[in-house]
Amino acid sequence: MKRALQLAIIGSGPAGFYSAYRLLKKLPDARITMFEQLPVPYGLARYGIAPDHPEAKKCTETLETVARESSPNFTFCGNTPVGNGKGYLPLTTIAPHFDAILFAYGAGRDKRLGVPGEDLQNIISARAFVGWYNGLPEYAHLDPNLKVGETAVVIGQGNVALDVTRILLSPLDELRKTDINEETISALSESKVRNVKVVGRRGPLQAPYTIKELRELMHLPGVGFAPPPESWEDLLQIPMKKLPRQLKRIAELLQKGSSSPASSTARAWQLGYLRSPATFLSSNNTTLEAIGFGQMTYERSLPDLMSGEPQTDLNALRVARVKSTGEKSMIRTNLAFRSVGYLSEPVEGMQEIGVPFDRLRGVIPNDRWGRVISPATGEHSTAMPGEAGAMSEGADVAGFRDKVKRSDSGIHENAQHVPGIYCAGWVKRGPTGVIASTMDDAFLTADVIAQDWQAGNKFMSHADGESASRGGWHELSKEVAARGIRNVSWDGWEKIDSVERQRGLEKGKVREKVRSVEEMINIACG
Repeated sequence: MKRALQLAIIGSGPAGFYSAYRLLKKLPDARITMFEQLPVPYGLARYGIAPDHPEAKKCTETLETVARESSPNFTFCGNTPVGNGKGYLPLTTIAPHFDAILFAYGAGRDKRLGVPGEDLQNIISARAFVGWYNGLPEYAHLDPNLKVGETAVVIGQGNVALDVTRILLSPLDELRKTDINEETISALSESKVRNVKVVGRRGPLQAPYTIKELRELMHLPGVGFAPPPESWEDLLQIPMKKLPRQLKRIAELLQKGSSSPASSTARAWQLGYLRSPATFLSSNNTTLEAIGFGQMTYERSLPDLMSGEPQTDLNALRVARVKSTGEKSMIRTNLAFRSVGYLSEPVEGMQEIGVPFDRLRGVIPNDRWGRVISPATGEHSTAMPGEAGAMSEGADVAGFRDKVKRSDSGIHENAQHVPGIYCAGWVKRGPTGVIASTMDDAFLTADVIAQDWQAGNKFMSHADGESASRGGWHELSKEVAARGIRNVSWDGWEKIDSVERQRGLEKGKVREKVRSVEEMINIACG
């Protein structure tokens, strides 16, 4: 009988816990150890989902199911950051004890705009603001100044940008019922922000928001919606009846607007399109006073992109390119939020175990199924059943582009699978999509791991002909203890969870999150 797979998962967010759940369905005897740098699990499911979206947080029940039903096959190892340096657990220490490593740690940094004045006071990263109101220890002391003026500008039009806008404008009585932390409620109660302008460099049909998020803002009690300065006809360019169904719904919602016009409400928000941030302005070189924008226009008129085939038209309109007109505009504001995307970074020590990283795209190069690839090591990747085995053009690696030969079909002929190394989620495909798409992606990678194991493909434990069993967490735990790392087990997390729920109950809410890592550890290990 084939022995049990020993798998290490780096990261406990949606990509990690969905992968664990799926793999244990495929390989019930697998042994999984999940490493998380914080003492608590769930990643962006805990610290990224807006507090007024509790239904989206139900995805965390997947990991609860794994921990409850798969013990002792599943081990949670919290407060154990992976990397080099004091207090970290090196990948070179993890690798000898496992057959495979799955990188599922998401995107831990936000993208910058790269324009002058970006570091002025009161320009806040949306990732930091979201972490602050969600109780992420990293941003517990962010203390954003929401009293500097009535107008705030959010640069970017994705769902995170709309989350930021909604939190700034939502009635406090509604937010108090959620798991938003008390420090945020206190700051919002003193906020002077009354108007939020949500600005993007593309048009209304290309913006990355979802209709669900748009509708929620349109229906926010006591909050009005101001249409953009330009007419909808100029921005959309295509008659409503000719738009693909998905874009037609968005266009209809935007044109209908809010039931409360901006002129009749105390608070309001506005969408601004075809404006690219060019500079942040300040007379004292310290605090933000205005934002300069460059006006954009479509490279080709949108009707010229239409073919009459709905799916083709949808794809063409969504990716319509824009160019500068040379015209400029300005918005006076003392508060801005940068929300132009997240970015993954490599884990220290990846190169030491043969794992490449594409810094340009912020992903681990892979064959689109989740097998990590490199032109220098391992074996050729194996396709899923019924597919032509190959790595997609999009998985190119900046440092290897001149070394890897591509066929006319775009397949990297020399790309090889790094044995036993896989990836899932945002570090696999980039920071796009919602929880559901991350689940699908994680399931796909887990299926590939199970298939490779059952097929007898090469794993880390087969290096140099070695195929002996790996000790997994049982052996690695001795080295963790020797390094003085106070790892938090699942039982420890449940103690933290219990304390948070009790504190929340006392305040009439779901939970009040512990925001200090030290306090978390004391609760878990006390």
